[in-house]
Amino acid sequence: MAEGRLVLILVLGFVACTRIGRAVAAPSPAGSSLLELEIFIGRMRSQLPHPSTQLQAARGVLARLLPQHVSSFDFSIISLDQCGGKACFQIENYQRTSGEFVSEEISIKGTTGVELCAGLHWYLKNWCKVHISWEKTGGSQLMTVPKPGSLPKVGDGGVLIQRPVPWNYYQNTVTSSYSFVWWNWTRWEKEIDWMALQGINLPLAFTGQEAIWEKVFQSEKFNLTKEDLDDYFGGPAFLAWARMGNLHRWGGPLPQTWLDNQLKLQHSILQRMRALGMTPVLPSFSGNVPGALHKLYPSAKISRLKNWNTVNGDPRWCCTFLLDPTDPLFVDIGKAFVEEQIQEYGGTHHIYNCDTFNENLPPTNAPSYIKSLGEAVYAAMSAGDPDAIWLMQGWLFSSQASFWQPPQMKALLHSVPVGRMVVLDLFADVDPVWSQSNHFYGTPYIWCMLHNFGGNTEMYGRLDAVRLGPIEARESENSTMVGVGMCMEGIEQNPVAYELMAEMAFRGERTNLEIWIDDYATRRYGEVAEGAHEAWELLYRTIYNCSDGIADHNTDVIVKFPDVDPSTVKKVPGIIKNRMTISEPDRRLLEGSFFQSKMAGHIWYPPSAAIKALRSFLNSAHKLAKVPQYRYFIGLSISANEFKYLLCSNFATTNC
Repeated sequence: MAEGRLVLILVLGFVACTRIGRAVAAPSPAGSSLLELEIFIGRMRSQLPHPSTQLQAARGVLARLLPQHVSSFDFSIISLDQCGGKACFQIENYQRTSGEFVSEEISIKGTTGVELCAGLHWYLKNWCKVHISWEKTGGSQLMTVPKPGSLPKVGDGGVLIQRPVPWNYYQNTVTSSYSFVWWNWTRWEKEIDWMALQGINLPLAFTGQEAIWEKVFQSEKFNLTKEDLDDYFGGPAFLAWARMGNLHRWGGPLPQTWLDNQLKLQHSILQRMRALGMTPVLPSFSGNVPGALHKLYPSAKISRLKNWNTVNGDPRWCCTFLLDPTDPLFVDIGKAFVEEQIQEYGGTHHIYNCDTFNENLPPTNAPSYIKSLGEAVYAAMSAGDPDAIWLMQGWLFSSQASFWQPPQMKALLHSVPVGRMVVLDLFADVDPVWSQSNHFYGTPYIWCMLHNFGGNTEMYGRLDAVRLGPIEARESENSTMVGVGMCMEGIEQNPVAYELMAEMAFRGERTNLEIWIDDYATRRYGEVAEGAHEAWELLYRTIYNCSDGIADHNTDVIVKFPDVDPSTVKKVPGIIKNRMTISEPDRRLLEGSFFQSKMAGHIWYPPSAAIKALRSFLNSAHKLAKVPQYRYFIGLSISANEFKYLLCSNFATTNC
């Protein structure tokens, strides 16, 4: 049970040693944070399940993925000493003997169940040319796996892959609404399998928290009614924004059956994540409270927030209530919420997400006040769990950069004990905060790819940024980077971007993307098709290598189609080429977008390149017409290119 956690301890120790050294002199602030986090994780190591439990869970992933090959792979949990002191997986040739029959099989060893699954995926990808993806993006391509007993051999020395950083994080706080909201256990099981195969070991686990809040607020201590909570909870599709204090009641009320079923689902999710050796991140209290709480505690410092881009400013749904973190009631509620989760779920892994100001600003920019806010938030968290680590999305530092200047950032980041906060550099693929803040002023952080806003679907990516960004952050002086992550708002789109990002959890050196993308084309479609390879080479250099510096491409007219009529798009003389204005009433459809002021309809690549790529894809139709992954991409490409043709006609630009 102890070995799995020791993986993280020693890797963090390696991070601290290689970045800052172990000199006799007092460690730097960055070194102190890493070393304290290392010590803290050491106290958590006994939380992992027994190796036999992890083996069973990993074998379950294999059985669901390749049921005919359950005997083709030999799994085993190994010690860190066998991995050079780091979390890793090893792949070796293995001969299985049955009487006179000898079959060539594969042995996969790993330090946790997640490493076993990641090792399985690494082997299937690189030796069997398999592609693993979501069903909505064409599904997994498994037809290239040889029959049992005929699996390709690895080199005589085997393969050893170590994690360069300990954590691989997954999800955004709003993914639960954009993508997960209607899922049952069957769909969740598939997603957790996908997570394990990608090597994700730090997933957000937000399902069912309303049922926990119901227990807390209806307890004798707070004594709120069902009607009070009906006004507090949002409807199923809007839970993310109700949780963050952006709206209340909208889409509700929640039936009791929903609350009960979501809690049951969360138990299944946590059990499977834990069995695989993952560290689920639970929610904590950020100050958003039911309006009725003010009646029970009239002296409490409860303020009403302004409208947040939603529900037309109607007070029935907008303008939620925020309890000041400096009020004693804040710690009482936060403690009760954490304790209720620990009791309900039979324990905790001690990492909690809390985002204090999601696109809302503190009432003052005084560093002393901001520091007191951070102290109070952590006090509430640690009152319920003395070993708590605060995991914070760093989105506020990007979305409200003008407010969060160095004094304000330092006040918040340094408001908790050293090593007790980890920040998600949420938008590092476009706007990395680590490089603007000297690695978050010594606070451990995770380099994240955001990529998607609002669950919108558009062919888009920044593959070179993903290839280089995490390595540059990790190798730079005084780095406190402890992981990589995928923080998209909506999933099941652009699988190429997520496959590369997941690999960065195991890649310590720069990757040749021209070779990688060529291999990707083979794996995705299951065979070499010249047209598909030509298309992907072009897509990598254009659509999937955006470098325009614009933050959000989900306000593009292409995404808004058919709501936005392309015939109303007009080119404006004197502005940057390939940007357009939208006539009324279509502009109203775009209002409220966070980055609307920065763009309104945009193409960052020559449309002619997209058309050429589509033609190349179509040239492979005789080979790939029945391949689901090919059919998915052709449908997506044709839809996009039909629209781009209309835009090109309107642009009248030479790029078309």
